[in-house]
Amino acid sequence: MLSNAARQTARQTIITSSSPSPALRIAATTTLATTSIISASIYLNNTDNNTSSNSSRGLGFKRQLDFWSSVTPVVWDYWWNIASSSPKVRLQKALRNVHFGSTETEQPSSSTSSEQQQQDEQKKERQVLLHQLHERNAPKIYNVMIHLGGLYIKLGQVLSVTALPIPNQYRDYFRTLQSSVPNHEDWVTVVKPTLERELGVHSLGEVFESIDEVPCGAASIGQAHRATLLQRHDNSNNNSNHEKEEVIVKVQYPNAKWQVPADIECVGQFLQLCVYFGIVDETSSQLSYDEFARQFLSELDYTNERHNLQLVYTSSLDPNAPYIKRGVVLPRVYEELCTDRVITMSYLKGRKFEEETRRQLSLLGVDMKKSMRSIVVGGGSTKNSGGDDESVTKVEEGGDGVASSSSSSQQALALSTKYPTPMWKTKLTSIVKNVVSVDVLFSIARFTRRLALWSQSTTVKWIQLASSLSIMPAAWKTWADERQNDILQSMTLDWTEDAVHTLMDVHGYQILNQGLFNADPHPGNILVDFPTDSGRKTTIGLIDYGQCKHLTPDERVNIARLILSIANKESDEEIATKFRTLGIKTKNDSTRFLADFGRLMFGRFESQHLDHNWHKDLHKEDRVLYFPKELSMVYRTALLLRGLAMSLQYNPSVGELWRDRALEAIRQHGSSSS
Repeated sequence: MLSNAARQTARQTIITSSSPSPALRIAATTTLATTSIISASIYLNNTDNNTSSNSSRGLGFKRQLDFWSSVTPVVWDYWWNIASSSPKVRLQKALRNVHFGSTETEQPSSSTSSEQQQQDEQKKERQVLLHQLHERNAPKIYNVMIHLGGLYIKLGQVLSVTALPIPNQYRDYFRTLQSSVPNHEDWVTVVKPTLERELGVHSLGEVFESIDEVPCGAASIGQAHRATLLQRHDNSNNNSNHEKEEVIVKVQYPNAKWQVPADIECVGQFLQLCVYFGIVDETSSQLSYDEFARQFLSELDYTNERHNLQLVYTSSLDPNAPYIKRGVVLPRVYEELCTDRVITMSYLKGRKFEEETRRQLSLLGVDMKKSMRSIVVGGGSTKNSGGDDESVTKVEEGGDGVASSSSSSQQALALSTKYPTPMWKTKLTSIVKNVVSVDVLFSIARFTRRLALWSQSTTVKWIQLASSLSIMPAAWKTWADERQNDILQSMTLDWTEDAVHTLMDVHGYQILNQGLFNADPHPGNILVDFPTDSGRKTTIGLIDYGQCKHLTPDERVNIARLILSIANKESDEEIATKFRTLGIKTKNDSTRFLADFGRLMFGRFESQHLDHNWHKDLHKEDRVLYFPKELSMVYRTALLLRGLAMSLQYNPSVGELWRDRALEAIRQHGSSSS
């Protein structure tokens, strides 16, 4: 209890003290870094730590010890160089005052200009110093994340795409975690014994005919393995043909139960230090942290995830629901092979939509490293020209005052804006985006790429025909054969728009009609299975229901009314009123801000949204103080889906696509909430 109280005192000191004494500031900062170390020592040396509870707490504190022993030098580096309580900073300030004081004595009339000059120099010096500190410490924090793994890897992935003003040096390192996935746990020493213990068997051969030792997916708290069930010829088996049943076995790491809470506490403490040093904003970072903590603690609950998946799977069998009509499937849960640390579900064929998205973008000539502005303005083929990238990226990642814990979804389209845009190009871009809509630009880009593919396809067919007559050089035929697969794949370009509408419709149904939805529909959680014969149609599989959100009928109706007001292009006052009903709080309660923010969330992406000044004016108008949790998860889902659509060069209006679902929700439950 003593260590918890000490940590709480330190947190409150850093957050609430406006001008504490230097000694108090040092004490508060040091307390955060040392209480975990002291507590770890106490628990690890406690003779009565043989119970599971005490052992887990001891291991948790030991992990906190590892974290703080690694990051304390970084904290010290920032404190010593930029904190106002640092002896170094205080000495520099005193020397600077002496220098400018002597200058004012010689030239009294220039005191005002000297003060301004002093402030300007201090600002420049601080920017240079912060740049050096970030350059020096970003790789250290990155190495800490790699060393500790688990939740810290996921945190780095989230921070790489978050709307928080993360320094570019850190963001660049964190982006590498999107592709550098941490190693999975060892099969023999960790995963296999865990499965046998959880399923209550001496050997996995009692349950599975085969199981892949290499996981088909790995995350921060668990991993998944593909397996084939042992054939059971009994009445309980619905498979009358006795075909082999392929399943996915999702197993939680044994250490996750104590490791995740310990990591979340460390992240919270470290975030408070970042706020103290001015690296991140307090309000937005707290919103992000609360959502981040809630998200990962909920992912530990496999029982709840299994229950949610079973509910959604059952609803997908309803012929009135959009799943069957749209060709959307979900995995079936095998209850008898599930525990609080294991979920066994049916295997869904197909590759991840993430891979399909990248292939489609390649066919369209789009560079995934480009910013959204580059894709929109340049049609996906121009180099980044700087300018408004940051503001537009923040919109797509959850900006405008609402921190979004976007997962490692493929929204990370941001580029640095280090290089200034030539004036003529800026003016030309401004004219184009004010005259030509985003939809037209996307249509032109898709048409141009389709024309190129058609031209290439015609050339390939002509070469193949000529080669059959032995009048074509062998090199030409080789080129044509290499392009044949690309041409066949390009035929799926028409499918992508239908896939976007399908995903929007199904998630709109889950949110507004079912009241239970997956709040993490990033491309890695979506599978696509293209048919190999003409008798089947393309299917989309939805997996991973660890981040589900339940909505009450009243919440669904209020969200539906906001969606409808945006879809129907209602006035600012009407949209703002619907927004206020949901409980949003802003500093100035600006009607214009709320209306524009609502359109930005659920409307179509407009050309004005590419204008950095538009976003600056919106921020000057007002800012969000409180964003309702139920709406934040809906917004996050819409944001991920719209980001996927935009990357494929489609610009949907979430409000318009969800209009029918919203009307149905109001028809079903509107009278009870009015």
